[in-house]
Amino acid sequence: MAVTLAYETWGEGSRPLVLLHGFTGNRASFQGLRPLMGRSVRAIAVDLPGHGATPLPERKGRDGFLETVDALVALVDKLGVGTVDLLGYSQGARIALAAAVRAPDRFGRLIMESGSPGLHRRQERAARREADGQLATFIRARGVDAFVERWEALPLFDGLRAMPTERRETLRAHRRACSSEGLAGALETLGLGVQPDYWSELHHQRLPTLLLTGARDDKFTQTARRMAAELPVVWRHAFADCGHAPHLEAPEEYVREVLGFLQTPWYEAPQFEGPTATAAASPGRVSP
Repeated sequence: MAVTLAYETWGEGSRPLVLLHGFTGNRASFQGLRPLMGRSVRAIAVDLPGHGATPLPERKGRDGFLETVDALVALVDKLGVGTVDLLGYSQGARIALAAAVRAPDRFGRLIMESGSPGLHRRQERAARREADGQLATFIRARGVDAFVERWEALPLFDGLRAMPTERRETLRAHRRACSSEGLAGALETLGLGVQPDYWSELHHQRLPTLLLTGARDDKFTQTARRMAAELPVVWRHAFADCGHAPHLEAPEEYVREVLGFLQTPWYEAPQFEGPTATAAASPGRVSP
């Protein structure tokens, strides 16, 4: 039986926006944005497999990743709201891109925060699978609390240490609410090492796309620059003084960028037949 994604909805807006959290998160990960954007969107906040109330897929590795993508498309179909916009952070951004590639007709716009299309070289994917496997072993052996201490100490999350104490404690509570098997299984199912390489798909992607990163997160900002050079219709923004999680580090500025992107008018120019035909043009492209 295919995995079914747990979710909740919030917001009074008419525009449906699917929210996909990162590793160690859950459907509550974007709750801090609710007061800032709840009037503008109808949020569909999802628990990804191994997190919150969503179980792990039956299959591991690449098959489990693709099962998760299919489950997301099935959820959109179940909701019956027509096309929806996608916003994903880190792990969630990778899944959002995969869903847009899998079923572009189900989605309107794509927002990727600190995301990646995958690893291009086979050796890189194998090395990442080995590293994720070692981390999964650590989680199963030592438990969630020990893992969270290790995870929060990573330089990747330096920007989060400047958040107010109450918000940091809330974030830590969300992480500690995860189960050992859920996190370990998510690494084996949704990790970068098992994800298909979507770099070659970017130039086919026609959804207007917004790439968000923190300027202090050089690795993902460089990845966003590379993606912007491949995507046909793209906006890109790096938040000053932010690291890997701008939605937590600078929520007000983050929401301004997201809503500005979603509310920008967009249309597909018609294509013409005949010897002088040209490719469809659009007014929405912003140079990277």
